[in-house]
Amino acid sequence: MKIRSYPILVISAFYAGLFVIMLGYISYYSYSNRQTLMDNSYNTRQQILLAQNSRGSIYSRKGEVLAYSEVSEDGKETRIYPYGKEFAHVVGYSTNGRAGIEALANYYLINTSIDLSDKVRLDTKGDKYPGDDCYTTLDVGLQEVAYNALSSRKGAIVVTDPRTGEVLAMVSKPDFDPGTIKQEWDSLIADKSPDAKLLNRTTQGLYPPGSTFKIVTSLAYIKEHPADFWNYRFNCTGRFTYDGESINCYHGETHGSLDFVSSFAKSCNSSYANIGLNVSRKVFSDTLNQLLFGKELPIDLRYAKSSASVDESTSSGDVMQLSIGQGATSVTPMHINMITCAVANDGLLMKPYFITDIKSADGKTVKSYSATGYKRLMTAAESQALKEMMVAVVNSGTASKLKGLSYTSAGKTGSAEFNTATNDSHAWFTGFAPAEDPEICVTIIVENAGSGGSFAVPIAKRIFDAYFGVE
Repeated sequence: MKIRSYPILVISAFYAGLFVIMLGYISYYSYSNRQTLMDNSYNTRQQILLAQNSRGSIYSRKGEVLAYSEVSEDGKETRIYPYGKEFAHVVGYSTNGRAGIEALANYYLINTSIDLSDKVRLDTKGDKYPGDDCYTTLDVGLQEVAYNALSSRKGAIVVTDPRTGEVLAMVSKPDFDPGTIKQEWDSLIADKSPDAKLLNRTTQGLYPPGSTFKIVTSLAYIKEHPADFWNYRFNCTGRFTYDGESINCYHGETHGSLDFVSSFAKSCNSSYANIGLNVSRKVFSDTLNQLLFGKELPIDLRYAKSSASVDESTSSGDVMQLSIGQGATSVTPMHINMITCAVANDGLLMKPYFITDIKSADGKTVKSYSATGYKRLMTAAESQALKEMMVAVVNSGTASKLKGLSYTSAGKTGSAEFNTATNDSHAWFTGFAPAEDPEICVTIIVENAGSGGSFAVPIAKRIFDAYFGVE
């Protein structure tokens, strides 16, 4: 009896094809995710590369060395951070795990792209190959000003270019010395207190946003009342009560007769509690979603998700608290900076980035990064309205210390209460300059410092002055 071979051939061909497809997928996945796979701590290939190559250097946007490796005669490699604590969180560290740009650029820093002839020359001498170098968006001058301005206080500062998404400076305090992190590691990771030094407060610190959140509430109100939001009127007596719940203005101040812009400029809590109640729960919720609350953020460093929510079951009291950035609302300074950048950039958020180029030790460009639009957070018209309101904060409101300078600016202050039993509050400022054509965006939080206008705005002025070359 003759056995038919056709079905066997079909099945064999099917499984052979399936095997080829699987191999193709694995090859494609390995290539497209080669950086992630290489950075995996279980990948022993890293140790092979580290034995063969010395770790590449990290540079500022103007070429200053932010991190480099010294190799001793016996081949032992020591990582050097010339600026010490100043760039601790943003440049990061490369031992005991990795953080910051040391982590973002690790794949390139431990690989080498020098010419084969140079490898042969180094082989004959018994020397390691030099790893590729990382060139960043960071500005040493602005970083130093921000670091010194925050002084010994806890808090965070982030400085960005809203047109491109370039991160120009990032400071978080308390800080650490990346050069001694290996010796101090056990004590650093054992610290679970609010003063933990390894926490990058810029991207991971969650705070009540206070009055900086009035940017969000204002946008929601504009969306709810697109035709007549400029006609809003309110009389502030220093306290607003609705449905048995009350909101007080900061330090009980009475603002009197207000319109939409002056409510924002004077940062009137009473008026903004009323504004929030005049936004439907759905529009408020949609606005929060559009501004990425509770969503993934387009940043490559480790970060915490901000939290703010409202739905049909949210009580009037909770809406009032939300409207002034209090209650259960929590944000990171980086998220507030992104929202501010979108306002400055006609509604379009550019993806924040830290690295401009990867270059071989002999100067060849291995990879370049450029500005990338991420998402439109608001329309250009909504952005323009918010710009005008933020200009009013400087010209006639709580950020008047920025008024009358050689450059124009716009912003929003905040005094975020974080202890219900006291009047303790964090000082916030977020804003940009020049107001008419923004080039730089600054977001600041100073923990337990009080008024944003008194403590955060002067820091913003120092950073703006440095950027525009004002002595």
